[in-house]
Formats: sequence, structure tokens, C-alpha cells
Amino acid sequence: MIRLATCRNGILWITSTIVARRPAPYHRAALKEPPMPQQTPPISPIRPTDSEARALAQTLIREARFGALGTLDPDTGAPVVTRVALGPGPQGELLTFVSSLAAHTTALLRDRRAGLLLGEPGAKGDPLTHPRLSLQLDAHAIHRDAPAFPAMRDRWLSDHPKSKLYIDLPDFFFFDLRATSAALNGGFGRAFRLTPADLT
Repeated sequence: MIRLATCRNGILWITSTIVARRPAPYHRAALKEPPMPQQTPPISPIRPTDSEARALAQTLIREARFGALGTLDPDTGAPVVTRVALGPGPQGELLTFVSSLAAHTTALLRDRRAGLLLGEPGAKGDPLTHPRLSLQLDAHAIHRDAPAFPAMRDRWLSDHPKSKLYIDLPDFFFFDLRATSAALNGGFGRAFRLTPADLT
């Protein structure tokens, strides 16, 4: 502020003038945003497939006598899960023997894509710590007039002796369940992605 004094007509006049100050210079660096912390790349829970994982998956398939089969309802498109009997075929196929009256049979004939969960928990411990194999697969129908049916019938009967009560009923036939991919959980910290080649 600046004050000025003047004398006019015998009177002393005092005036004030306000002078604006220039803002203090600033540094450009002060306006910069603080550096963002570096993002840590996510750690994949999937481990590299090894021979132990392949052997475990093959054992789960070979020893499976039942499993949870997921199909797509042909009317609604919604997923439906049912328990089915399983067994190996004469050429190492994974088979299920079904009635044409079953809802999952109708679903597979309409859309062969399916999911299959194998592996059962033991008598003790957390069920989620026991090995299990989740398969994505295509189901191929093997009807009674197919050349492969007799050998499949004989192998199925040897593994499922109680099926002799219905194995020759005309509405029963096989599905050959051919895996397209698989996810193996071998226990805590042991997750693997498997290809069809890993399963044979």
C-alpha cells in the first residue's frame, strides 16, 4: 500500500493506493502428480503341466465308475447336472451307458457339448483337498447297431456286472465321452490345465 499527501485549498489530503503483488514464481515440478506405484503382475495359480499331473489325471479317468455330468437343457439352454455311470472302453475310451428316456440323453443328442467332474473326497479331511478333474468334452453316441458296440458291451459288463439286468434292453446305448480340455486340481496349490493329449 502506498500513501500520498497533497495540499489543496489549505486542506491536507491523504490518499492510499493498493498495489497488487506479483505471485511468487512456482516450479513446474511442484505441479506434477506423484508417481503411481508400480503394479505387481498377477501370479497365475496354474502350474506347468508335468508327468505327475498327467498320471494323476489319467488315473482319475481310468478308475472312475461314476461322475457328475453337466449338459445343456434343450428347451431352456440352462445347465443341468446328473450323476452317471462311467467306465473304460476296449480302446481306452471313456464311456457312459444311457437310456434314451433319460433327460441328459436327450440333451446330448441335441448338443454333444458337456462337462464331467471326476474324483471323490476321501473318508477324512476337507473334501476340497482331494484330487478332482473337470473335463470339457464332446459326447458321441454309439448305438446298438454300431460295429464298436459289441466290444464296448462286453467291456462294460465286465466292469459293471449288475448291468446285465438292463444291458440288452433296446433303448440303451453308449456315449463315447471325448475330452476337449481339462482342469486338474490335485490339491492345495496344485492346479493344472491339460490338453486331450495329456489324458491318454
